[in-house]
Amino acid sequence: MTELKEKLFSEFPPVSTEAWMAKITADLKGAPFEKKLVWKTGEGFSVNPFYRLEDIEGLKTAASLPGEFPYVRGTKRDNDWKVRQDMDVRDFRAANARALDWLQKGVTSLGFHIAGDEVKAENMVTLLEGICPEAVELNFNTCPNRTVTLITLLAEYLTGKGADMEKCYGSVNYNPFIHPLKKGVTHDDWVEETATVLEAAGALPGYRALSVDACLFCDAGAYLSQELGYALAWGNECVARLSDAGFAPSDVARKIKFNFGISSNYFMEIAKFRAARWLWAEIVAAYGSECTCAGKMLAHARTSEWNLTIYDAHVNLLRTQTETMSAAIAGVDSITVSPFDSACRTPDDFSERIARNQQLLLKEECHFDQVVDPSGGSYYIEVLTDSLAQVAWNLFLETEDRGGFYATVKSGEVQQAVNASSLARRKAVATRREILLGTNQYPNFTETAAEKINATCDTCCCTSGSVDAPSLPELDFSRGASEFEDLRLATEYSGRTPKAFMLTIGNLAMRLARSQFSCNFFACAGYSVIDNLGFDTIEAGIEAALKAEADIVVLCSSDDEYTEYAPAAFEALNGRAEFVVAGAPACSDELRARGITHFINVKSNVLETLREFNRKLI
Repeated sequence: MTELKEKLFSEFPPVSTEAWMAKITADLKGAPFEKKLVWKTGEGFSVNPFYRLEDIEGLKTAASLPGEFPYVRGTKRDNDWKVRQDMDVRDFRAANARALDWLQKGVTSLGFHIAGDEVKAENMVTLLEGICPEAVELNFNTCPNRTVTLITLLAEYLTGKGADMEKCYGSVNYNPFIHPLKKGVTHDDWVEETATVLEAAGALPGYRALSVDACLFCDAGAYLSQELGYALAWGNECVARLSDAGFAPSDVARKIKFNFGISSNYFMEIAKFRAARWLWAEIVAAYGSECTCAGKMLAHARTSEWNLTIYDAHVNLLRTQTETMSAAIAGVDSITVSPFDSACRTPDDFSERIARNQQLLLKEECHFDQVVDPSGGSYYIEVLTDSLAQVAWNLFLETEDRGGFYATVKSGEVQQAVNASSLARRKAVATRREILLGTNQYPNFTETAAEKINATCDTCCCTSGSVDAPSLPELDFSRGASEFEDLRLATEYSGRTPKAFMLTIGNLAMRLARSQFSCNFFACAGYSVIDNLGFDTIEAGIEAALKAEADIVVLCSSDDEYTEYAPAAFEALNGRAEFVVAGAPACSDELRARGITHFINVKSNVLETLREFNRKLI
């Protein structure tokens, strides 16, 4: 059957790429193809509007099967990922009951975050009571300087229970770079400490002990190429330095677990995970291991924290669902879905249930686990995989040329590069070039959020390897919505809600479009907006605005009519409220000469404009 290549739709003649381009060029009517249709990504490469078979000819990404080196299409021949849910453990008895309940409801992987001073034998016994370690993936996070103790206690517990150690699997995630990245504290003796962890982990053959937490970069707003490139450099740093310390490279590689974030860049995320497996396999193979299986990446994926929002939090369900879909399609080994309300409070039973079921729906109803690498062979995905791999590989090589991952972290280059990307993305959010639905576009006009905020602190509060004051740059974990949320919360906390009144007049289509735009614009700061169907005269509109006690009057009309209406409205208002013109009319300079200074349009910096009004009105 594989030799029979029946041509579908044989009655239609083939269309060449040149013919497609000629048709597109004609339809563009002189507009430049590169400017109108080519997507300039933040990853460092461009994406075309269409791809064809010739675009993937010769690509390595399409030359192997699932389970075959270099594992682009997956490290195994199935797609049955683990459904993981994490918890911060404070009450060990309650945590045990919670874990058992989750296991009854479809979870197949548990993540426990334990404070360093709580790593004790009796707590381990209480936490794992009734849980079969051979049937459930168990993952532990604690303070770096307590990891060896946790490994020892876990091994003693499993041995005491008579568990088959070859069938017990999971991770005890030791991250030697967490404090340089998050706290700005150097950790020069990380190799010695990591070697100690690796030696202790020999008692847990099925557990990964070294953690590459690339999700930190995702949560800090990095581009995907940075997350992938730095993750590869991080993993290679561990293999190279520990090899120098006497460990076999393949043994080190088999103890590394990659924890990635998942952003809402759907197709690019699919490509990221495929490229990650490919490049990591090539890196490990370069150490000369006889068995290529040492290069099989174990990849856990967690939905992004960067794009979660406090306002209109249920939209987070849409974000995390598409993120989960991309990771599942890409063939990761396990997934954690962040509850939709985790940005502002400790998740409750409802939000945890929904987060859990988001994965179960993809398995039980959508059957995502029944198809291995469904994106394989897609011209678009294959080109994305190759393009992203090239950019990430170049970043990996640059990092190696600068002395390796820890050297670039110690110099602050990694943190500064990621923070610069985060700043660029937050500027895109401020100008609406990147949309966060419900935050910088189409907000819920009447929602308040101050009363639902219940922030929690990080479980790990210890220091490791140094007690010095921060001396390095730190990753900035401000979310994409943080600045808009601060703005809107400032309005809430002020106890005063400014009113923005739409003075709609003239051309029906233009006044309606601009009033809708302006209502959404000012509602992003939590202002009360008053829309209107239209006024016959400027005087009637101003009178109605003053009667409504408006703080801002927004003139909504057409560009041609602004020449007459804007000066008349400005003079009639006479400084009794802020005056704004919706749009960017050709007569803007003339209007500015008359004293009109506020204009809002699609090119406005929404955040800075609203900050300016907040300074005046609250």
